[in-house]
Amino acid sequence: MLRDQIRLLLGTAAVFAAPFQVHAQAVDTAVQPGDIVVTAQQRSERLQDVPIQIQALNGTTLQNAGIRTSAEALSLTPNASFDQGNTYKSTFITMRGLTQINNADPPVAFVIDGVPQTDQTQLDVNLYDVERIEILKGPQGALYGRNAEGGAINIVTRLPSDRLEGFGDILYGNGNQIIGSAGLSGPLAGDKLLFRLDGTYRHFGGLIDNSFRGDHSDFVDHDWSLRGRVVAKPTETLTIDLRAEYGDFRAASNYYSAVFSGNPNDYVNPQFNLPGFAYGHNLNLTAKIDLDLGFATVTSITGHTDLKQTNRADLDYRNPVDSPSGIFGLGFQAGQGQDLGLKTTSQELRIVSNGHERLRWLAGVYYLHTDRDLHTRAFVDLDSDPNQIDNPALLFANKQESNSNNAYAAFAQVDFDILSNLTLTGGLRYDEDHRNQLDLIAGLRRKTSFHHVQPKVTLTYKPTQGFLLYATYSTGFRSGGFNAPDVSIPMFDAETLQNYEAGFKAQLLDRKLTINGAYYFENVKNYQYFFVDAATASQIIANIGRVHIQGVELEVTARPLPGLELSGAVGTTLSKIKADADPADIGNRTPRTIPFSSNLSAQYSVPLTDTVTGLARLDWQHFGKKYWGADNAQVQDPYDLLNLRAGAEFGRFGLYFFTKNLLNAKYYTEYVPTKYSGLDVALGYRGRPRTYGVEARVKF
Repeated sequence: MLRDQIRLLLGTAAVFAAPFQVHAQAVDTAVQPGDIVVTAQQRSERLQDVPIQIQALNGTTLQNAGIRTSAEALSLTPNASFDQGNTYKSTFITMRGLTQINNADPPVAFVIDGVPQTDQTQLDVNLYDVERIEILKGPQGALYGRNAEGGAINIVTRLPSDRLEGFGDILYGNGNQIIGSAGLSGPLAGDKLLFRLDGTYRHFGGLIDNSFRGDHSDFVDHDWSLRGRVVAKPTETLTIDLRAEYGDFRAASNYYSAVFSGNPNDYVNPQFNLPGFAYGHNLNLTAKIDLDLGFATVTSITGHTDLKQTNRADLDYRNPVDSPSGIFGLGFQAGQGQDLGLKTTSQELRIVSNGHERLRWLAGVYYLHTDRDLHTRAFVDLDSDPNQIDNPALLFANKQESNSNNAYAAFAQVDFDILSNLTLTGGLRYDEDHRNQLDLIAGLRRKTSFHHVQPKVTLTYKPTQGFLLYATYSTGFRSGGFNAPDVSIPMFDAETLQNYEAGFKAQLLDRKLTINGAYYFENVKNYQYFFVDAATASQIIANIGRVHIQGVELEVTARPLPGLELSGAVGTTLSKIKADADPADIGNRTPRTIPFSSNLSAQYSVPLTDTVTGLARLDWQHFGKKYWGADNAQVQDPYDLLNLRAGAEFGRFGLYFFTKNLLNAKYYTEYVPTKYSGLDVALGYRGRPRTYGVEARVKF
């Protein structure tokens, strides 16, 4: 398999490299119409000039594809998935085999307007008024720091405009789904002071039936947010960018189905008796200051987040009529709840050289402080009322912890053009993470620290205009930490990896055809994974000793006719457990792995009259077999999602019809076998069935 992947990658590169002369020559890197510009390396560059596999989605693409959440955006990227599960806002990002786990750091750096989002409850964001999303694959630790092992997701919201403009958007779909967003932007004091105010609202009655309660388990009562932004330019060299966002939500939570057959391809509806829900709010504040010194730009980014979430749910995921023996056959039903409070404050200061000189450099420092309080309880359920959690006599598990950590980092990167078409890049980052946990029940305190050096070296060669080859050695680091007090595994170790990658980027036929590809190999130590001990309401993180992951990625974009754009991509993630405390798992694939995934998109825009333009778009995503546990005993069959969108634009007004999951594919976004659920029954989290509706949009 490895030999075949290398042949595929090198063979494709050779086909397009053969006609090219390979002597040194000047290569034009100037931005031309139609080029995609990204800031993946903290400076503006053409996407095709960056030696990283990047999927870039601008605001227009997001709108045309009907993408409204970060989860939907990541679904267009092979070797990546963004699954729902557990509490509302809780997500499981998996990229190149590195996966999200509960109560721990994510496997990718998730950055919004320069501010890292460090908790899994912060990653499922509503996308509105977004400039672009950059999805970087492969370790990005040298620039993005800890938790960027699998890659980085960089979300850039739209800047205020220097003229008055606005938009409004409303969607209505089945399941009584209502989504609206609106925004207004313009000058407050000429071009020296600009503003943007926007917001979004979501309501959903639900489509996944609870067979016992007779209601919908996946409802969203409300999820809204309001964002304000002001950009001041007091001088030609100084820019001050201030942003504030507040959101509030109440929605379904923990709507797992009890899968009595133990078969991950047995798709059943939830049947629990105790209603699951979550509510909370979050506040995000950002201050960015740019000072142009001429030879370089100094940037300061300060971020603060205050998030609270209350969660209540069934624990046995059954009901007293169909399962009168209750949890573990003890004769009673059980419920659970978590109260989460999260506060983070971050500060980054960096300096980046200006221009496109032969030597380009950047350097910076970073600080993060996090306070995370978590209160977890399990109780005897007598009457299906979630408020029973406040009765001490009914509690059989009660854990309350206060976690804090201080993280420090220093980083630098240098790009040097050895020749006009040969560049050597070197990056280095040092991360240090100090963790502190207080058991508020027992009054016990634990402290530990982790640190790691993350180097990166890349050699980039541009043999001719429109063609790039690169080879990269990079590293990744995800901090360890404490599990909840009094669990069987008190601590989990830091996860580290080494990545070896070779890739190419090519633009042909007057930039009408783009082909990018890469082969990667990762050596992972202390791979982190997650399981549950339901009897003590404990969520536990543990380590797999050593894992090898390798794969190939290939992406093609073509514009064969005016108005027609085609794109497709494939990705493989072949993981193998090389060392583990459980010898039976050696040789298996890692949890949540999808060895093969692919997607295809087709969009056609055509003038219907002098004032009307028609738009049609198809998005198809294929997900191969999914291995849920390290024992590989439970494997979900492949499935496909097909989304269609069509409409017409009448100048500043647009009307569109859409359907998602047209074929009504059935799948679980999370499946927990009994070995890892801690229960006497497996659990499945149903994926959303077919949705459809109409959307109207106006801009001025």
